[in-house]
Amino acid sequence: MDKFKTIALFMSTIETGSFAATAKKHSTDPSTVSKAIKRLEEQLGLQLLYRSTRQLSLTSAGQKYADTVGSLYQQLESCEQELKSDNNSYSGALKINLPVSYGRMYMLPMLSRFKQAYPEIQLDVSFNDQYVDMISDAVDVSIRSGTLNDSRLVAQKLSPMPFVLCISNEGVSSNGVGNKLVTSRDIDISNKVLAALPWVLFRFKQTGRTMPINFSYQGCHINVEPKNVTIVDDGEAMAQMCAEGLGLSLMPHFTAKALVVAGKMKVVAQLDDFPNSGVFIVYPKRKDLPKRTQLFIKFVKDYLQEMGESPSHTWLDRPLKLG
Repeated sequence: MDKFKTIALFMSTIETGSFAATAKKHSTDPSTVSKAIKRLEEQLGLQLLYRSTRQLSLTSAGQKYADTVGSLYQQLESCEQELKSDNNSYSGALKINLPVSYGRMYMLPMLSRFKQAYPEIQLDVSFNDQYVDMISDAVDVSIRSGTLNDSRLVAQKLSPMPFVLCISNEGVSSNGVGNKLVTSRDIDISNKVLAALPWVLFRFKQTGRTMPINFSYQGCHINVEPKNVTIVDDGEAMAQMCAEGLGLSLMPHFTAKALVVAGKMKVVAQLDDFPNSGVFIVYPKRKDLPKRTQLFIKFVKDYLQEMGESPSHTWLDRPLKLG
């Protein structure tokens, strides 16, 4: 039995005046209470209680011990109750980590709605595409994409993460500079055709590498290295450049959605790659997940459902109302 629980039994025994009443209060039996206090006396080398058939009373050493540990016990008990109350309330701080593009394009409106609904919850939001150790950085909730392997974390899938090949709604110049436009209807998904067109490519900030044009579509493998490229290290900027007609681009479904819905960009093809990847909401594995964390997770899921996202579907699987 831990020291704090033993002290709790000792203080309760002083309050109730009997082992039986203390046992009832703590949902145990009188012999357990008696043995616990006896072990405490043995550890201290002092007798704390006078025991008789009629009553229990404190020795002088017991009175001194009770006076000393009593206030500490009350402070600890008060702190414990406060923490439990905070853990079970819709208040307190919630530290959230979001990928940059997904966070801005999908989560910002949701965060505003959540804050309006629960103003007592303090949001501490970080937008970061780099790996974050949720345990050491004390992050409550994170949204991550790809595949996850950390056994210290619990991951719930929010949606698949298909990649799409996109083009400006107005088309792109066939050589990047001329007036002859190639539209989505003109594109044949083949190495020869795609290599001849301009592209907007994404560069990873962590590695400095450019995402290759290497994918599968309807059983065909595409691998091209076009000469006319624009390189950018921001997902939103890449999508906007594609919509402006600077070139074709490969991007996750969530990066494409806003511009497709706005009628500025079209999806030419949905790639066959990455069938097991997805978007996940992640939180540390623990016995008592705070109520505010549970609430936030449910809020995110409900919000994404409204947007046509679920563990098995994305907006690509449903008819879109274009703006």
